[in-house]
Amino acid sequence: MNADTIFAVASGAGQAALAVMRVSGPASRGILASLCGRLPAPRRASFRRLRNVEGSELDQGVVVWLPGPGSYTGEDCAELYLHGGRAVITGVADALVALGARPAEAGEFTRRAFLNGRMDLTAAEAVHDLVAAETVAQRQQALRQLDGALGALYGGWAERLRLLLAQQEALIDFPDEDLPPEVEVQVMAELDGLECEVAAHLNDNRRGERLREGLVFAITGRPNVGKSSLINALAERDVAIVSAVPGTTRDALETRVVLGGVPVTLVDTAGLRDAMDEIEAEGVRRARARAAAADLVVMVEEAGDAAEQAGEPGYSPPPLAGGGWGEGVETGPMRPPPTPLPQGEGEIVLVPVANKIDLGGPVPASAIAVSALTGQGLPALRARLEAAARSLTESAGPPPLTQARHRAALQEAAARLAGARCADLPELRAEDLRLALRALGRITGNVGVEDILDTLFARFCIGK
Repeated sequence: MNADTIFAVASGAGQAALAVMRVSGPASRGILASLCGRLPAPRRASFRRLRNVEGSELDQGVVVWLPGPGSYTGEDCAELYLHGGRAVITGVADALVALGARPAEAGEFTRRAFLNGRMDLTAAEAVHDLVAAETVAQRQQALRQLDGALGALYGGWAERLRLLLAQQEALIDFPDEDLPPEVEVQVMAELDGLECEVAAHLNDNRRGERLREGLVFAITGRPNVGKSSLINALAERDVAIVSAVPGTTRDALETRVVLGGVPVTLVDTAGLRDAMDEIEAEGVRRARARAAAADLVVMVEEAGDAAEQAGEPGYSPPPLAGGGWGEGVETGPMRPPPTPLPQGEGEIVLVPVANKIDLGGPVPASAIAVSALTGQGLPALRARLEAAARSLTESAGPPPLTQARHRAALQEAAARLAGARCADLPELRAEDLRLALRALGRITGNVGVEDILDTLFARFCIGK
């Protein structure tokens, strides 16, 4: 238990009808009794007049007394439901300081909950994700992790590793005891199975991380094909300047939307062509870079131009640069690599779009026909993008990875398991198993997490 008693406003900033003040620490009982005149019954909402040490009335509100360890932090806690005026909040805060409490730091309540064994690190991270959730899908993923699904998965692996390590140690410590050969066979079989499970968990196309962080869809194409009009139509507001002059968009413009329950950043990029000046050249370079790093690329052409270039079955729009998706100058219509395109651990999904069908140009069968001006075809394009967003983030079976630090620790664990399987000596195998167990422990917070706690909880809001 921490010696300090902390407090913070847990509700949102700004004037409101109500404000929630949280208090946690060993002095919570005495502080609440002093404010209210007497201690309320545990875990029952009680109406009280709150007074400072001089006896001046601060507010009339509802208070709840939550004795530890059955509280959020595992410590004695109190919650004050106050009127939301600034003068009330300031007066109560001053009274709490006078009674020996101090303002909480970012994430300090949840940090105490972790340190007091009320949750593991994966659940603590889920608290942050739940507060930051923008969509239903993000909320559901965070709640699943908060309920302990991810911690239970990693905890189960850790328990199996401990058993494996115990069996391996027995083979080392009792070489002359004629242990049955089945023990060695069982160790190797369990090791192989565990290694396969961890590898399958890592090979998830970053679905959980993509949902947590949001996807990036880049809208690209040659100048004046209607990319800016299209992003305005998809966002249902004016994000980009629309002009008939080619090269109007010089830099990447971003807007946040929700597609299929997934937060998506739409990026309007500069037109891909031989640059007319240095500024446009930089815009084209940034356009290629943003598209290469995106989860999905909407490649826009004018309807007539797209049909003219189709020429042969299986046409898809030109690549972002002559010869591929990297840096370079576009030299003309060239066939792109097959879709989907490789991108690190994941893949880029390519969606060809033929815009300006209101002008009457022919449309290739491979493209989605739209008119950003009239809205024709936009529902079909939106449905395609929503389906792609769900496909890139949906996960069946075990809970997905959601944090980069989880992935790094699991990659280390997988490497250690592979080393254990190939070890020539039983002692080396046991050491690799121990290191794999430590890597798993760092995810849930069982071992070696002191160096990451400050970074992790600094992301939290005050009051959590």
